[in-house]
Amino acid sequence: MKSRIKYTDEAMGELKIVKDFLPPPDRLVLKEDKVKVTISLSKGSIEFFKKEAKKQRTSYQKMIRRVIDFYASRYQESA
Repeated sequence: MKSRIKYTDEAMGELKIVKDFLPPPDRLVLKEDKVKVTISLSKGSIEFFKKEAKKQRTSYQKMIRRVIDFYASRYQESA
């Protein structure tokens, strides 16, 4: 049997504020407009994504799309 955590009213010490990293609700929409493109990628990159996608039980195309989405949103905000 696991031991229970005992909570107290003691001071917690110095706190650190962490920047909010979660997207707002309007960015959590699952369906987005998509545009079909043709792109040539290195064989090694595709093998990597296929291997990782298999481990995660997902589509390698979806993983590549998310990487590009993350990259675009990161640099779109700072531009």
